[in-house]
Amino acid sequence: MKLVSYLHEGAARWGCVVDDGIIDLGRRLPSFSSVAALLEGGEAALSQARAVAEGAAADHALADVRLDTPVARPRRVFCIGVNYAHRNAEYKDGSELPKYPSIFMRVAESFVAHGEPLLQPLESRQLDYEGEIAIVIGRRARRVKDGDALACIAGLTCMNEGTIRDWVHHAKFNVTQGKNWNASGAIGPWIVTADEFPQGYGDLRVQTRVNGETRQDDTTANLMFDFAYLIGYLSTFTTLEPGDIIATGTPIGAGIRFNPPKFLQPGDVVEIEVGGVGVLRNTVHAEGVAS
Repeated sequence: MKLVSYLHEGAARWGCVVDDGIIDLGRRLPSFSSVAALLEGGEAALSQARAVAEGAAADHALADVRLDTPVARPRRVFCIGVNYAHRNAEYKDGSELPKYPSIFMRVAESFVAHGEPLLQPLESRQLDYEGEIAIVIGRRARRVKDGDALACIAGLTCMNEGTIRDWVHHAKFNVTQGKNWNASGAIGPWIVTADEFPQGYGDLRVQTRVNGETRQDDTTANLMFDFAYLIGYLSTFTTLEPGDIIATGTPIGAGIRFNPPKFLQPGDVVEIEVGGVGVLRNTVHAEGVAS
């Protein structure tokens, strides 16, 4: 099932995607006000949503709605840095593979939905892309053991964990200010629920294309810290809640790594494709310039 948040005739709604249409599950399941509320209901709520959607006709065409991020204004977004083994080598600093994941946080305002513009800010011309697979948490989790961790996944979505590169380097020990510019990243277009991945998560492909040119291409087989480890590690020091998002890292090939760098420019089209999920597509706009 593909869960989606969207706007139709100015009203916030949620539902699931079938072919080129959307079934309005919020109308059919009024006890759940949003995708986040459905996730809080656990597997019983998801099963109810599947049953209601079975055989139902679409209420809207995808072309007639404006998509929101799949979890509208997510409570917390955890981002994992340098998690593909090839990326550690990309730094060319001779460092050993890390013992623990690098983690930073992003705010909801730093992300837009599928189809919405990414903003090149007034203060920088170093907007960069980072294609990632994002985990959406589906149950409350604290000190989760590896064997139970994957059961905490509600589903997966695509993420462009966009970065303002020069602002990442303003300070010695943090990246927060380069990672939280308004509309610098994107999430979407929907959440594909965990039952759609019977093969597991060990070899999922993520690609980034800019104007049709493939810049990043790797699979989760090369993750240094897999999905189960990340959930277990994060849940050791904090309580994960339904609707929380974990960005699992980006492969080699970000714009900063080219010589000269290939930063995003107004008019560029960025596509993040995740196997089994779909394609997240956004166009870059210059902040303050009418589209």
